[in-house]
Amino acid sequence: MADLSKFESEPRTQLLEELKDVRCVMLGSPNPAEHMQPMDPQVDDKSIDDVKSGGAPLIYFYSDRTSDLGQAVLTNPGADVEATLIEKDYQASLRGRIFPIQHDEALIDRFWNKAVASWYPNGKEDPKMLMLCFVPDEVAIWASTGNPLKFLYETAKANLTDSLPNVGDHKVLAA
Repeated sequence: MADLSKFESEPRTQLLEELKDVRCVMLGSPNPAEHMQPMDPQVDDKSIDDVKSGGAPLIYFYSDRTSDLGQAVLTNPGADVEATLIEKDYQASLRGRIFPIQHDEALIDRFWNKAVASWYPNGKEDPKMLMLCFVPDEVAIWASTGNPLKFLYETAKANLTDSLPNVGDHKVLAA
């Protein structure tokens, strides 16, 4: 369940915490002719601590320099892209810029795990590996309690009173 008090008090931190716990988001490409694609966001406690200290929310992705996405980012570094997160009680639409990161051993080590390793047969030195850094500029977020009883109560109340159900919150913020 999304923490609605954190949604109000620390929305940027909550966004990264939600991203840290998901398996994938849909990430756009600098090439508008390409569809968004599922990508595993790399966010850790250091990323969250940086945001708590006033830093920019940085979201990393492992990619493949030979893929359409990798080629589009290498051809147009800093291009505008969008990413979308949809979970049961938390949704986010992120707009920002994406950058390729040339081989950075510390960054690769920071996020390396068995799932990532399965995509790179030559390990951390695999020549096709390309790290991407997504820097959101603006984020629209929605959160609800996910409580089915509250949902039923609010929809019943709305139907009886000709009002709208209150099942969550929405805000847009500069990242």
